[in-house]
Amino acid sequence: MNWLAILIGLGPMIGWGLFPTISSKIGGKPANQILGATLGTLIFAVVLFFIEGLALPGWISTTFGVISGLGWGFGQIMQFKGFKLVGSSRVMPITTALQLILTSLWGVFVLGDWTGIIGKVLGFAALIIVILGATLTAWVQNPESTNKGALKKATIFQIIGAFGYLIYSAAPQVVIMPSMKALLPGMQPMDGNHAFLPQAVGMVLCAVIYGLWNLKDENVFVQSVSYKNILAGLSQGFGMLMYLISAQPDMNGLATANVLGQLAVLVSTLTGIYFLHQRKTPKEMTLTYLGLVLIVFASAVTAFI
Repeated sequence: MNWLAILIGLGPMIGWGLFPTISSKIGGKPANQILGATLGTLIFAVVLFFIEGLALPGWISTTFGVISGLGWGFGQIMQFKGFKLVGSSRVMPITTALQLILTSLWGVFVLGDWTGIIGKVLGFAALIIVILGATLTAWVQNPESTNKGALKKATIFQIIGAFGYLIYSAAPQVVIMPSMKALLPGMQPMDGNHAFLPQAVGMVLCAVIYGLWNLKDENVFVQSVSYKNILAGLSQGFGMLMYLISAQPDMNGLATANVLGQLAVLVSTLTGIYFLHQRKTPKEMTLTYLGLVLIVFASAVTAFI
């Protein structure tokens, strides 16, 4: 067993898992949080770009990378809005489940994943398990003591934001689709290492646009809390960098790296509960644990079909 590969594979679990907790702890409004988070990610991307001696993969592919980052930024803004309403411990399992569902459906209907009847049956059964797991984590024992309107609104934000995350995942894949190669012959393939910097630029661009959109209310560009959130962005960037390394064929490979990365939902949910004191009743905690196990199990199934 390659223990170094496993340790690197667990990097995204730590980086991505702590990201929402750190950001929630630092505070600020979504515009503050997204600005700091994207700047921190950009720092990691620039360091990787120069250390590895990378080059941008042509203007068409680079554009798709920036679009990918814009999608992530939009999805993350929706996630931050959810954090403000009900806390990261309730939002993260929901948004993780939605991301897995949409990216899996994209893979099946566009990229031709889950070939054969058995593969499709297993895949869609896994998605049903994901939905069940997310439902269990969001279950409320005493609805009268919980703002049901806030939970509903937060869930709607995550449904909308999930399409942003889909763009984040799908845009780099577009450059390798035969139909797009025929339409845009100058398009070059783009692996994760080369996509990282364009994605980070797109993330920052989304944060700047959102900050300018809210400029009438407040100027997040001069508020210190925006730049304190760079710490959260460094955590996110670390997770992304470790994932790119983990997904390499000589390390863990894409499927295993994806499964190990999904473990981030365990860290983000549990640190939200125990460090941010987003308390749940004992019965809610039991169902949350069960829901998290189901989500991670189903993620593993979809990755290895």
